[in-house]
Amino acid sequence: MPTPSTAVVTQRPDLASFEEYNLENERNGYVGQVVLPVIEAGLQSDNPGKIPLESLLFSGDTTRTSGAAYNRGSYKFDKFTYATQENGWEEPIDERDEKRYRHIIVADTVARNRCYGIVTRNQEKRAAAMVFDPTVWSDAALTTEVINEWDDAVNAVPVTDVEAAVRKVYSGTGLFPNAMVINRLVFRNLRNSGQIIDRIESAGAGSPSKPSDVTIEMLKAVFDLEYIIVGGASKNDANEAATAVPEQIWSGEYAMVCRIATGPDMREACIGRTFHWAEDGSVIGGAIEEYEEVQSRSRIIRVRHETDEVIMYPACGHLLSNITT
Repeated sequence: MPTPSTAVVTQRPDLASFEEYNLENERNGYVGQVVLPVIEAGLQSDNPGKIPLESLLFSGDTTRTSGAAYNRGSYKFDKFTYATQENGWEEPIDERDEKRYRHIIVADTVARNRCYGIVTRNQEKRAAAMVFDPTVWSDAALTTEVINEWDDAVNAVPVTDVEAAVRKVYSGTGLFPNAMVINRLVFRNLRNSGQIIDRIESAGAGSPSKPSDVTIEMLKAVFDLEYIIVGGASKNDANEAATAVPEQIWSGEYAMVCRIATGPDMREACIGRTFHWAEDGSVIGGAIEEYEEVQSRSRIIRVRHETDEVIMYPACGHLLSNITT
């Protein structure tokens, strides 16, 4: 069937809002756009370059004598490119089925949720694969294999491991990391860690009597980090007709100690960004569209967006591996 023109595609903003998208992502444990914050791109692809870390922290001679010129900076941009890729998913709503089942389901909502889930889950998978990539963080300055896995509540020393990673990032960049990225199972393991509980009690932050008493806020204080980012989303890579094989999108094998962006300034040194190109009608949460498919007597609900997830400064992160047995 020929692809319908935009003239017969109807926008369906009534089926979604960006606020609903953010709330749904939070409930489902999607954190990709927290780790790689969104920046709106004016072009679909570009090679704007990035300022080298050494230039960001450069301290030159600022003294000036009367009649003399001021000293000036001069640096070259590092090579850096991005190219957004459109991703989308469609769900058909058969007219006959919609009439048969409308007393028990709202077809538009079901189709929207299916599309949103698939598009968002795939973006989360792309972000996780980039941030937890041992081929990018591959030498001693960028990665460490911990000795005692963090699910070993008695012998694990996660506070020691993370502090060493913080110092590695600072040594390589002159910047302190502000975040740690883990999955929900690793978070649950940390709540049992003897070293974690000892630090919470000694700091006067409380006396947790059970793992659920340990909160993310407590972990922020223990690790001295602004953000503890816990990815909780799951995936099933088995064929739809096969038995489900659910697993966490963010691997339990890794923890990333890193500096994430806190604003829209491209000059801010951070581990990475999500570039979003909106000119073709994309919405970061997913543009919702509808069109008629006459030969199948169906309405098609489509969700699409156009992004590129990019690692910008690998030195702004330190990848810890061997986190879970």
